[in-house]
Amino acid sequence: MNENKTVDKNEKMEIDIQRLIGAVWSRAWVVVLVSVLCAVITFLGTFYFVTPMYKSSAMFYVNNSNLSIGDTQVTLSSANLTASRNLVDSYIVILKTRTSLNEIIDYAGVDRSYGELRGMISAASVNSTEIFEVVVTSPDPVEAERIANAVAYILPNRIKNIIEGTSAKVVDNAIVASSPSSPSYTKNTLIGFLVGLVISVGAIVLMEIFDITIRSEEDIEQVCKHPILAAVPDMSAPSKGGYYYAYDGSNKRKRKKKHATSRPSEPSLIGKNISFAASEAYKLLRTKLQFSFADENDCHVIGVSSALSGEGKSLSSVNLAYTLAQLDKKVLLIDCDMRRPSINDKLPVQKSPGLSGYLSNQVHLDTLIQKCGIEGEENAFDVISAGQNPPNPIELLSSARMIRLLTRLREAYDYIILDFPPVGEVSDAMAVAKLTDGMLVVVRQHYCNRIVLAEALRQFDFVGSKMLGVVYNCATESGGSYSKGYYKRYYRRYYKRYSKYSRYGYGYGYEHAAKKVAKQESEKSEKTEKP
Repeated sequence: MNENKTVDKNEKMEIDIQRLIGAVWSRAWVVVLVSVLCAVITFLGTFYFVTPMYKSSAMFYVNNSNLSIGDTQVTLSSANLTASRNLVDSYIVILKTRTSLNEIIDYAGVDRSYGELRGMISAASVNSTEIFEVVVTSPDPVEAERIANAVAYILPNRIKNIIEGTSAKVVDNAIVASSPSSPSYTKNTLIGFLVGLVISVGAIVLMEIFDITIRSEEDIEQVCKHPILAAVPDMSAPSKGGYYYAYDGSNKRKRKKKHATSRPSEPSLIGKNISFAASEAYKLLRTKLQFSFADENDCHVIGVSSALSGEGKSLSSVNLAYTLAQLDKKVLLIDCDMRRPSINDKLPVQKSPGLSGYLSNQVHLDTLIQKCGIEGEENAFDVISAGQNPPNPIELLSSARMIRLLTRLREAYDYIILDFPPVGEVSDAMAVAKLTDGMLVVVRQHYCNRIVLAEALRQFDFVGSKMLGVVYNCATESGGSYSKGYYKRYYRRYYKRYSKYSRYGYGYGYEHAAKKVAKQESEKSEKTEKP
């Protein structure tokens, strides 16, 4: 049991790492742009604002002979490197005394203070040997050379006078530097590039970690215990320069760029002419809903809502009603969103008379129901529009007249679909949700976030409504099961087997494709029969 838990944790961590890598990779252009920009800024800043510095150095050899420091006699040998390094340290201390530096200033004839000169001079042993080097750094190469040679002249005399029996001999005099020692433009530019790289990648990773937007089915599963009944793809994608599959006459599909002349400017979002993937998703939703109800003889009232507006709940309600009507079921779609009704914009029905007029006792039921046929579809369904916007929609929806309306309509229909307002913005849906046989929550990818979704589900649980599941809307290949390649492999196999019905692209329905295929086969057979 513990081993299984460990495996699950490891898998979850692997998914998170892959998600972070994917986020950085998808924004690689941002990373490159920021890195190059930082590199350019660093280069320009170094070039215009950093003063070039020049170095000149003089080298000295520590004379290893018998010497005396005060009353103490010290004998050094060439093998005693530790004592030699200690002696070098003593020489460096003598060099940086105030007296030595003032003598160097006077000899070199430079306009520097004791403190300035002390910061310009550095000294150290060369590779732990008996040779030490004095380096002078200055923005003026001539000044650096003059100070270094002044050190070479003053320091041996100072050492000889202070430490008896020893001396420092000059190994190499200083020369004027031909090029600056700092700054290094290449090094600073590379550092700027790396800093930009770290900042951009770090910012993307932090944004990804703290981003709670729903981008995959796994995000929904983290906050929702209810099943994901269907993943509906983004049906508006082809109108934005998407791709479609065309038949080239050799039973092979070619991926072609969508042209304005080859397709309608706006894709169909309802009815039989929606994309193949969307049609299959709604049929899958229909099938799962049928299994969700034990008794097929009774009318089933299904509520459709979302956490936020703009997630596609009304579009899902219309397509669900159309898909159920294809089974020769009597279906009624009621627009319960009396604040922002949209069913009458998507279907050829009038906004009034509508539900608000009936609930306010202004319209009779006989004039309330409108017949809806989508572009001559044989399987039509009935619609009740929202009506005029009332000042008190929640009171109308929670009234006894609404309860009596649903009770009466149950006797005449197999399915009643209620299009509710978003529960995360208004509480109208909660007033009627308890009257339904089940609720569907539409969640749009890259739109809703986990906190809002969890709160919406909690609201429905609070009123005791039955949750049927979630409809994952506008799902792209970068999220959910698409990222695992499941749908991609599935549709590849499907088109391989049934390619003759899909050779005209996603935008055509099955009946239209079948007629085209039958016509082509008939023409082919006629040509074959001719002598």
